[in-house]
Amino acid sequence: MTDMQKLYLLVPLAPLFGAIMAGLFGKTIGRAGSHIVTILGVAVAFAASVVIFQDVQAGNTFNGTLYTWMQAGGLTFEVGFQIDALTVMMMLVVTFVSLMVHIYTIGYMSEDPGYQRFFSYISLFTFSMLMLVMSNNFLQLFFGWEAVGLVSYLLIGFWYERPTAIYANLKAFLVNRVGDFGFLLGIGLIAAYTGSLNYAEVFAKANELAGMNMDVTGWPLLTAICICLFIGAMGKSAQVPLHVWLPDSMEGPTPISALIHAATMVTAGIFMVARMSPLFELSDTALSFVLVIGATTALFMGFLGIIQNDIKRVVAYSTLSQLGYMTVALGVSAYSAAVFHLMTHAFFKALLFLGAGSVIIGMHHDQDMRNMGGLWKYMPITWFTSLLGSLALIGFPFFAGFYSKDSIIEAVHASTLAGSGYALFCVMLGVFVTAFYSFRMYFLVFHGKERFGHDHGHHEHHGDHDDEEPATDHHHGLAPGQKPHESPLVVTLPLILLAIPSVLIGFFTIEPMLFGDWFKGVIFFSEHHEGMKELAENFHGPVAMALHGIQSLPFWLAMGGVATAWFFYMIKPEIPAAIQRTFKPLYTLLDNKYYFDRFNEIVFAGGARLLGKILWKGGDQGLIDGLMINGSARLVGWVSRISALFQTGHLYQYAFTMIIGVFVLLTFWLNRA
Repeated sequence: MTDMQKLYLLVPLAPLFGAIMAGLFGKTIGRAGSHIVTILGVAVAFAASVVIFQDVQAGNTFNGTLYTWMQAGGLTFEVGFQIDALTVMMMLVVTFVSLMVHIYTIGYMSEDPGYQRFFSYISLFTFSMLMLVMSNNFLQLFFGWEAVGLVSYLLIGFWYERPTAIYANLKAFLVNRVGDFGFLLGIGLIAAYTGSLNYAEVFAKANELAGMNMDVTGWPLLTAICICLFIGAMGKSAQVPLHVWLPDSMEGPTPISALIHAATMVTAGIFMVARMSPLFELSDTALSFVLVIGATTALFMGFLGIIQNDIKRVVAYSTLSQLGYMTVALGVSAYSAAVFHLMTHAFFKALLFLGAGSVIIGMHHDQDMRNMGGLWKYMPITWFTSLLGSLALIGFPFFAGFYSKDSIIEAVHASTLAGSGYALFCVMLGVFVTAFYSFRMYFLVFHGKERFGHDHGHHEHHGDHDDEEPATDHHHGLAPGQKPHESPLVVTLPLILLAIPSVLIGFFTIEPMLFGDWFKGVIFFSEHHEGMKELAENFHGPVAMALHGIQSLPFWLAMGGVATAWFFYMIKPEIPAAIQRTFKPLYTLLDNKYYFDRFNEIVFAGGARLLGKILWKGGDQGLIDGLMINGSARLVGWVSRISALFQTGHLYQYAFTMIIGVFVLLTFWLNRA
């Protein structure tokens, strides 16, 4: 094994070591020891990723096996790494955001009794995601895929004494199993028809797969494979209708909300489809399916963000909407734009989540935005960094989100794929919606009159859930006369460090990532998918793009959203209440989240309960207990009772019985003769 291969191994193993130390020996090494060993592990992984990034920049890549587990039926099950431009970009994003979350957690979870356990979980989460993005085969990909799902279950239900947390983590786990079933079917089809689980070997047979049909159904094989794989992505990346788990995942502590929603679990599906571009490019049907699902998620999940009063849930629905934008980019073959938005989004969304957590700390664990207002005076660092994150989210020119989001919109505009017209409408209207709910949150939290320190009757707390209440704390909000306070340095430092790439990284990376050779040989495009080629012809540098963006329709839609939010919530706050009364049915529809949860509860959960009752009553009680077990016992008892009639102990009765028996036998044999 070469020195560089040892460095590759160090990246996932360093966080794993930290997770083991904090998890198994947390009581021995204490709270300080737990956060030191886990932060050090992630910091080592980040430093190693930087060195590997520089090596890849120099033109060195790696695709090889490190360990062969077993061989069965011609299939080889192995652990291996594929280190290329896409991999190192994901490694840097995952390790940097995870490092910021680890540091932030010191301040946020300082009073929680599960301090060591939490650090162990988030470090294990980082290891799982790194194994996923570094894999060079479908077995290891599936291992990482399931591992992030398992650890997210532990993290969402971290405060396991609360029933709502248990409900939320079970919901996330079960919904993801639906997507994972499709994902496993896709991998199974690949293994069955190619005889390999290695990416390179499968991609080499892509054209051959494109000409094949499935044996039983006759469906185009590659289309079936791609749709099955994307169903897995729909679960992990929370696309309609498998999105319902993500808003409820806010039951977990804020640091894990940032980690799950920014750089890790929810982006796994986007990364996977980009990695599978050699397959998806050969199926326009699969791409159209991806496009329509993404467009629907981008717009309709954004609408839900408009009516939320819980600060974390606004950011959660924002994540759903932005994942829809990434999925739309995948659908129009703009894989590099999708991955570019994945990267920029990781920084500003982590910033917004951690900023929301800082506000929650300052508000003494009150998350209701209706109880806030005027916080900019008390929390200047949180206010300013949140403003930068919001500007990046809405795609303000020169900010990171502008370059990635506008690239996606332009790619959709250039596409001729079926469904591209619908997608263009959704992403354009989504620009206005995103700006409106983002700055509605910003104005309600940081500006306007101070609404804290009073009883507003808003302590039902985010609708159904008591999201941020530690198990030992039953008081929410500031007491009368109490004022918010800026968070400690261990909380604000990650905000500052995340704000820097949220502003700058798009400007400096758009050219190499979208129009240079950075993804050459990693992401593939078919000849008839010209979207990215058109973008490249019209690109004249990041400055020119930003100046042109000021004159474009998306910019004015975003500014319209900001202005509308300012007018509604700063100047005429009675207007939103009047709109709510006027359009009560629409508000009810949005408040019930399009009734997806209700539908799942009645159809799937209700159906499962009905089926369970039938199997319990008919199968368990009726067939097994009633007929097979109790029935056989009753049969033996009946035979015994009949036999007892002939066991009287009287000699004459036995003699008479023998005579009758001989008579019957003679009669039977004589008749046969």
